[in-house]
Amino acid sequence: MIAVLTLLSLVSPSQSKKYKELMKKNITLLDSAKKETDYFGTAAAFEKLSTVEKKDWLPNYYAGMSYVMIAFEKEGEEIDTWCDKADRCIAKADSLSKNNSEIFVLKAMAATSRIMVNPMARGMQYGKEAYDCSQKAMEIDPNNPRAYANKGQGTFYTPEAFGGGAAKAKPHLEKAVERYKTFKPASEIHPNWGKRMSEDLLKKCNEKQD
Repeated sequence: MIAVLTLLSLVSPSQSKKYKELMKKNITLLDSAKKETDYFGTAAAFEKLSTVEKKDWLPNYYAGMSYVMIAFEKEGEEIDTWCDKADRCIAKADSLSKNNSEIFVLKAMAATSRIMVNPMARGMQYGKEAYDCSQKAMEIDPNNPRAYANKGQGTFYTPEAFGGGAAKAKPHLEKAVERYKTFKPASEIHPNWGKRMSEDLLKKCNEKQD
């Protein structure tokens, strides 16, 4: 509660310099996060910011991403616990910014994580959801590199028997890498992640084909 009150005292008026500084600080922490405790911290920080800057979709977006990253580290039904938290934040972000390519990328990531609770039982349901959200992300903004990066990553780690593998992932990753060359985020606090991941995965795809 004290932390929230502190943020309230710092963030005024809307989109103030202090708010952007706090966002930038936590985005940097999210980008450098390596373990669950790091993501717990960023999730909490962004959720607090979302209660201050209530009309901005970005705090909920980054909180949702933090929870998705925790879910990727979990196993079994515990994945659902964190995906539920992520989905709550994603829904709030979605209510503030309709038909947002970045939010659909995050929806796809959450659906992909839920598959891992039980791949055989959930592959069809959540695989379709992840696919549909990825397609929607690309449809809304064909120049969003993360839409292709996420599609490529998901395809790369899907077994070939289920339509995945390096060969099928490569075209998506090539499109992502190409778009990262010219992509410019709307502001310093808008999504700008995924470039290195795309380049690394594309390199792995090429190595597998050599």
